[in-house]
Amino acid sequence: MKEKEFLQLIQQHQGIIYKLVLLYAADEEEKKDLYQEIVLQCWKSYDNFKGEAKFGTWLYRLTINTILTLKRKQNFVEYKDSLESLSNTVTVHPDNKNTQSLQWAIRQLAETDRAIISMHLDGYENAEIAAAIGINNNNVAVKLHRIKQQLAKLLNSER
Repeated sequence: MKEKEFLQLIQQHQGIIYKLVLLYAADEEEKKDLYQEIVLQCWKSYDNFKGEAKFGTWLYRLTINTILTLKRKQNFVEYKDSLESLSNTVTVHPDNKNTQSLQWAIRQLAETDRAIISMHLDGYENAEIAAAIGINNNNVAVKLHRIKQQLAKLLNSER
């Protein structure tokens, strides 16, 4: 029963994993490996999920932690090229110029900033972002303001 419940939750929230993998992985093989490692780490940690936060918030935190840990261990290549393909399950339209530009700009950000803006764009509240990232609410607000300024500067320089 626990396994079935876990698989359903992962399937419902897999867009979170795909989106973050796209922001941190360089090629298709790396994306697949990273996705599998994230799901494995989620399964290993699933007993620790107490339901105090939303599953999506817990998944964001675990996904980010897994990615950053693997990047440190394996020296993953920083992915800053244009996006070539997306999974069919992700609701992003790669042929939209604005979407491609925004994804490019987000990839230019520091690792933690990518996670913060990604959660913000997904509609998470500052408190949820703070819990997932491990910083306080005020710091999230300040970081979001700076990230938005940085993205605006990057997007304006691209034109």
